[in-house]
Amino acid sequence: MVQGLNQEIKQTIETAAETIFQALKKGNKVLVMGNGGSAADAQHLAAEFVGRFLHERKALPAVALTTDTSILTAIGNDYGYDSVFVRQVEALAMRGDVVIGISTSGRSKNVIFALNRAGEIGCFTLGLTGGGGGDISKITDLSLVVPSKDTPRIQEGHILIIHILCDLVEQRFV
Repeated sequence: MVQGLNQEIKQTIETAAETIFQALKKGNKVLVMGNGGSAADAQHLAAEFVGRFLHERKALPAVALTTDTSILTAIGNDYGYDSVFVRQVEALAMRGDVVIGISTSGRSKNVIFALNRAGEIGCFTLGLTGGGGGDISKITDLSLVVPSKDTPRIQEGHILIIHILCDLVEQRFV
């Protein structure tokens, strides 16, 4: 899957995969979030890690912060929508975890707040964005930016990146 990518993004994806692998190998987990279509991508990534991508292997600890409607609505009601992910990061993230924020614009406030807090906790932060990368590409440890301003193309790029990450991480465990 990686052969057709330019060298810079290829190296960034490989670095992200190795970082995720090392965190999981040490007993840490992956937390992932996004809004709308990016929420679906977050759930897809977590499902591939907990289930499997292509090969039989142990389940890998990954949680999409987009799935629990009681948590999302309670936080949204009590603290505002900008806090729906940061409160979960505060509750679940530990030093050494990997926290992934997905945003086609790179400007989703709730994702930015959560990534900032994750960094303060000592997590490795990874952004999947589009266009110019937005604020997310400026605050994360590593950012994968799909070079497009067209949301559908960015989303397609994100699912390709997610599949490559899943494949590379999984290969290291089999």
